[in-house]
Amino acid sequence: MENNNGSSGTTGRLSVVGTGPGSLAYLTPAAHDSLREADVVIGYRTYLDLLGEVIADKDVLTSTMMQEVERVRSALLLAEGGKKVALVSGGDPGIYAMAGLVYEMAAQLDSCVDIRVIAGIAALSGCAERLGAPLMHDFASISLSDLLTPWETIEKRLQAAALADFVIVLYNPKSKKRSHQLGRALELIGEHRKPTTPVGIVTAATRPGERVVVTSLDAFDTELVDMQTTVIVGNSHTFVWRGKMITPRGYREKYRLD
Repeated sequence: MENNNGSSGTTGRLSVVGTGPGSLAYLTPAAHDSLREADVVIGYRTYLDLLGEVIADKDVLTSTMMQEVERVRSALLLAEGGKKVALVSGGDPGIYAMAGLVYEMAAQLDSCVDIRVIAGIAALSGCAERLGAPLMHDFASISLSDLLTPWETIEKRLQAAALADFVIVLYNPKSKKRSHQLGRALELIGEHRKPTTPVGIVTAATRPGERVVVTSLDAFDTELVDMQTTVIVGNSHTFVWRGKMITPRGYREKYRLD
């Protein structure tokens, strides 16, 4: 951890701030205000770099991946010392991010810090925007990271979601150390979906280097996927029109669309 600030004597505030998919255009006004009001901004270096001038005049505490507990502990200690702290999460802090860990650790410590969660535009929303309208009906979001969840549990969730015909959003689909899980996940989903089922692959949504691919289960190329990628697998009714994924909500069956 790199830290360049001290602390004062009264209880401060900890804001867990969702910064959206990456582009500053997708940073909500509430998130922007929380960052500007903060004395200290803490976060994973990649997310902080995306904020640029928004935090240029702030004291910043950065860390690498796999240091979530250390980030939260530092944030709580600084807030207890009187600082206004912004703990940054990419996307929405309540979705596979920092809000839950903050509350868990605060409860364990019986902290009196004022904790506020500032919602952000979730990765699945930013990716769905790029793909068209794939999430218009019920969907399930499943992380393929087995760092904190046993792989056996993840497989059960994949099978249940596929059997129930949910559109399935796959977070954390692949990393340098985790390459086989994605193929297995698609295999399990494929047991309940046609090979031609549309699949969207979005990497670095709204950021420089963004890549959007619409493919199908039988043509899926895992080499297009990394840790910046979100994968969205359509349900049995999802179709592709002019390169966009559309999951019908059911209007056609209830109303005339022509």
